[in-house]
Amino acid sequence: MSHAKKGQNLPELPAVKTQRPIASEEEHRVLQFRPRTLTQPPGRRPFGNPVRKEDASSEPNDLSRYELAREEPDDFRHRMLANLAAFAFTVALTAIGIWLAMSIADLRKTQDCVLMGRRDCARISTPHF
Repeated sequence: MSHAKKGQNLPELPAVKTQRPIASEEEHRVLQFRPRTLTQPPGRRPFGNPVRKEDASSEPNDLSRYELAREEPDDFRHRMLANLAAFAFTVALTAIGIWLAMSIADLRKTQDCVLMGRRDCARISTPHF
């Protein structure tokens, strides 16, 4: 059992070198951001400023510039059938989820009954005459 005693010189460990990643000029770029020239966001007026006539008469921009030119007209029948199929799938998925939740609740009740040591836990269905 060799324990280091106080006052005994221990060999010095070599200094740990810190490693820095090699950085190139391409990795570090400073982007210049332009300051906003508007004092308020577009579409907002300061409180208490009345609406000018020229602002009231101008029409808002429409979305026609984003419309795509189509060679064929829309197939509304196909779109409605796809919407109907999506709705039916959603209803079926919801019904299955409700049935699953009720089945799990019923199994939990039966399991609680059995774990309490009761014997009349199972439902016995009798045919109606």
